Amino acid sequence: MEPDIDTRNTTAAFDSVESAVDDPSATVVELDGITREYGAETAVDDLSLSVNDGELLTLLGPSGCGKTTTLRMIAGLERPSGGSIQIEERAVADGSTFRKPEERNVGIVFQDYALFPHLNVAENIAFGLRDADSREADERVTELLELVDLTDHREKMPSKLSGGQQQRVALARSLAPEPDVLLLDEPFSNLDVRLRVEMREEVRKILKRAGVTAISVTHDQEEALSISDRVAIMNDGTIEQVGDPAEVFENPESRFVASFLGQASFLSARVAGDDIETGMGTFRTARLNGPVEAYNGATVDVLVRPDDLRAIPTAESTADGYVTQRQYNGPSFVYRVTLHSGDVVHCLHNHSESFEPGEPVEIDLTADHPLAWYPTE
Repeated sequence: MEPDIDTRNTTAAFDSVESAVDDPSATVVELDGITREYGAETAVDDLSLSVNDGELLTLLGPSGCGKTTTLRMIAGLERPSGGSIQIEERAVADGSTFRKPEERNVGIVFQDYALFPHLNVAENIAFGLRDADSREADERVTELLELVDLTDHREKMPSKLSGGQQQRVALARSLAPEPDVLLLDEPFSNLDVRLRVEMREEVRKILKRAGVTAISVTHDQEEALSISDRVAIMNDGTIEQVGDPAEVFENPESRFVASFLGQASFLSARVAGDDIETGMGTFRTARLNGPVEAYNGATVDVLVRPDDLRAIPTAESTADGYVTQRQYNGPSFVYRVTLHSGDVVHCLHNHSESFEPGEPVEIDLTADHPLAWYPTE
């Protein structure tokens, strides 16, 4: 069982940062029906996506879903088998065109940062400024050192830097030539948990200050939902849903998206006019996120997450079910409850509220937002 991720106020921490998208009407990257085949295997299948000016968009999905292959095709490290890619309205890959990475004005930050060990911080950053004269290059390096808060580390070698500092140098080096788009491949995977949280907030601030358009790739849900302007959820080479992190989390358009993001339980519910009847009581259909009249008399599945529910101790005669497992997460417990109906749900509680396995409980629906639902499979 994995801990739940509550992202309903995801972007609140970044309200002080500059506007997320400089001009939402301006498209910087346009993917139109791109496909990548390896023999009989299709890694990316007819994928279309637009990325706006100044936006940080994250491709999120499980291993093998095609997100890294998509990033590599944008970078020019892979050639699409079909479809087209445009950057700043210029074709970089289609049926007749394939521009090399150095011809695309794209910056890349790799997982391992790929810093040159024999060059100091300033020299690493200046590496991409070979067309600038020494004075211009020095001014640009100074500007970027200030941007990533490494002014005092100018002469240090990469081996003398922490992981977070190395990441900021790699970011500055990629930003040095002022790319049209910056690509980040699992940028926080090499950092420990504490530093990972710190650096993803720092990187977002740096990107927003620089005003750069960026595309990130990760399998880490919390990372993607916490730093992105938009998230594109990928599965089996295609995009299942793309949108604002809070919208995607609260209103997943498919069961895959609902199951992949956070901890999902599906509550079997019979539609009866304006009511839905469940194993934990009857609720008004108005609590759902869309009309359900077409399913009157039929069963649908309602998405509930641990923070939508609350367990209440009660007598066996009035119980909805029994606690069957508990997971301690430090400040909270997540309780698994098996309902008499056979459904299994999870409830999030403060660490001071303790239930024992086998304890009879009533389940209260405390969600203050519309609940997503799906036709029963």
